[in-house]
Amino acid sequence: MGRAYQNRKDSMAKTSDMKAKVYSKYGREIYVSAKAGGVEPSGNLELRGLIERAKKDQVPAHVIEKALDKAKGAGGEDFSRARYEGFGPGGCMVIVDCLTDNPNRTFGDVRVCFTKTKCKIGTQGSVSHMFDHSAIFVFKHDDEEAVLETLMTADVDVTDIENEDGVISVFAPNTEYFKAKTSLLESFGELDFDVDEIQFLPQNTQTLAGEELETFEKFIDMLNDVDDVQNVYHNVALS
Repeated sequence: MGRAYQNRKDSMAKTSDMKAKVYSKYGREIYVSAKAGGVEPSGNLELRGLIERAKKDQVPAHVIEKALDKAKGAGGEDFSRARYEGFGPGGCMVIVDCLTDNPNRTFGDVRVCFTKTKCKIGTQGSVSHMFDHSAIFVFKHDDEEAVLETLMTADVDVTDIENEDGVISVFAPNTEYFKAKTSLLESFGELDFDVDEIQFLPQNTQTLAGEELETFEKFIDMLNDVDDVQNVYHNVALS
């Protein structure tokens, strides 16, 4: 009960400048998804989820449309995914997901965030083995058994399912994302997902206090200020 996942709204910007950065990150992610899987949301479930999430996070329509228009073109920017792992204050574990058109620049920017807060950037796999890479779907529904039966019939490897006050949370391996979402939509029609994404979920959490917590918050703020950083996952339990 209560598997910890991070809602992007928790890090929504407090100023117009920060909002612009959030919009830019969504625009970049939508562009990459549309470029890879097609610009039609009906045929690209990842893109469809991204657009729905962007709208809920109040990303302007013109930002979404601009990203889709760029993806329709023959040229455009060449972004690649980059992932960095390491240890933060108190030995907490951190995963940083990026989209970059210059890996050397991005690595340098991320490394500065680690070094300036006396954190330690690690090698690939140094902390990710302590996280579950999971597809997460959260939506309103009153029949947990029907949802589970639908997923099992579709041969989805469900790792966990929760029902709290009529809100269902489904967890599955990240590789099951498309199969799980397709089966849910085919069985229950147009669901309004509160969460529809792939995240890293910590297998264990830890708490920080005092100076360690202050340094951690500074560290996360610095990472979120890096243009190429899309998501930051960690195992710190925040109130």
